[in-house]
Amino acid sequence: MSSAVEEAAHEHHRLVEIVVNKKPVEIEGPTATGLQIKEAAIAAGVEIELTFKLSKVIGEHKTEGVGDDQVVHLHKGERFVAVADDDNS
Repeated sequence: MSSAVEEAAHEHHRLVEIVVNKKPVEIEGPTATGLQIKEAAIAAGVEIELTFKLSKVIGEHKTEGVGDDQVVHLHKGERFVAVADDDNS
């Protein structure tokens, strides 16, 4: 019934290639939650778990934490790191 609405919504979605732990990950964008990013990374073969802490790489030596429910605007080539919760590195 609402196929026109669904089509219009789908047009805004696109696959965005990001990088998680130095591995390429394709995810449907333009936005995703931290949990969706981790799920896409796991599906792409990145060896992480959903309990890992996710961070967005902002600069050469700077990251910003991304919560599971936090929505992130994705850009091609954007880098993220996911580490075990008990990793102090």
